[in-house]
Amino acid sequence: MYDLMVKNGKIVKSDEIFEGTIAISNGKISKVVKGDEDLPSKAVVDAKGNLVMPGAIDTHVHFNDPGYEWREDFEHATAAAVLGGYTTIIDMPLQNEPALTNDKLFDIKEEKVSKEAYSDYCFWGGFVPENFDDLKGLDEKGVVAFKSFLGPVSPDYTPLSYGKMYEGLEILKELDARAGFHAEDFSVIKERERVMQERGRLDWEGFLDSRPLSAELIATRAVVDIAKELNAKVHICHVSHPDVAQIVKDAQDEGYDITAETCAHYLTFTREDVIKNGELFKCAPPLRDQKAVEGMWEHVKMGTFSGIATDHSPCSYDEKYKEILGQKINNVFDVWGGMSGVQSGVQAVISEGINKRGVSPSIIVEAMCVKPAKTFGIYGRKGDIKEGFDADLIIVDLEKEWEITSEELLYVNKMSGYVGLKGKGKTVTTILRGKVVAEDGKVVGEAGYGELIKKIK
Repeated sequence: MYDLMVKNGKIVKSDEIFEGTIAISNGKISKVVKGDEDLPSKAVVDAKGNLVMPGAIDTHVHFNDPGYEWREDFEHATAAAVLGGYTTIIDMPLQNEPALTNDKLFDIKEEKVSKEAYSDYCFWGGFVPENFDDLKGLDEKGVVAFKSFLGPVSPDYTPLSYGKMYEGLEILKELDARAGFHAEDFSVIKERERVMQERGRLDWEGFLDSRPLSAELIATRAVVDIAKELNAKVHICHVSHPDVAQIVKDAQDEGYDITAETCAHYLTFTREDVIKNGELFKCAPPLRDQKAVEGMWEHVKMGTFSGIATDHSPCSYDEKYKEILGQKINNVFDVWGGMSGVQSGVQAVISEGINKRGVSPSIIVEAMCVKPAKTFGIYGRKGDIKEGFDADLIIVDLEKEWEITSEELLYVNKMSGYVGLKGKGKTVTTILRGKVVAEDGKVVGEAGYGELIKKIK
């Protein structure tokens, strides 16, 4: 007798889509069969002809917990994640206090957030000039990758120079660990910000012009060139433009273990949204033009990306419009940069990709499930509909129309650039390790059910 049967669904794998049935026991997928087979089970979920996909993996979130819970916390953010269709999130080491830069802080963070999580979760480890001696300890604790910045970042998290990146990658290569990079060139951005402010270019076009595509291209080429020389494993975070994606794709075609992610907002919105609506669309790298959006979708279809993430980076209302930690906002350069999207990312991708552009659901599963799990060392538990894997599933109704409202958002701060977006196709049921945790627009799981997922050694 199985614990749960999911029937009458179109099961989506990266290489095929078929009508079938999934049997689940002890939180694991026990059996996957093609066709309508009645399997003895204690409970049944009827997919009603909808798509059944693996739960999506958000490879890049900032949940601010512990330390800045007034921006966001694990309880609210992971509830939003499962409602939207992300069953596993990978939380960044910064926008926490303190940043996750050693093994002792790993334990402190895990103790705090384990009581709050609705979704399963992994941790990125810090990768800053001051913690090279701590990288091994973090790897042993189970972080799935290490995050660094090459461009400007918050005062409590130091970016790497290219020389320090080289030194750090030598260490991580010995650990067989992957490094992730916010790839924008520090000097280009700081100088362009200076020029814009000296010229009085304090509007949103001035902000966009302060972070040119060249900054992203320069930094990405540097990461890729050094990684190729060392044969190190690297990951380019939140790629915003197809020219950047092409650098990664070329390295992949040469056989290097170089991966990348993009974000749902780079596949949905454009620089015009920043110019018209400003604060809620400020992010880094910035949003690009419509041509770039279409080019990014081509790279999704080519299989360039190991993740369509959200880079969920929330803040309070004041930090977008009034002041940040007591410092008054005087112009666009002072505004908090970051978009909130962990509840909305999956539905935006389904609508923009599958329904609007005709992208195969199998391609979406490859980009949001299979490749992220393989890239971050959790494939075998996560990322696929296979016997023995965790029973993480989402049921997607491709015909369900929606408009995102602030009232429906579960975040601590119910603000998002996604508010007002309309589309079609949405997660209607989320199953995490064999348990229904969200259905019909409501979270029905419990805080603390989410588990820490470590890299499989």
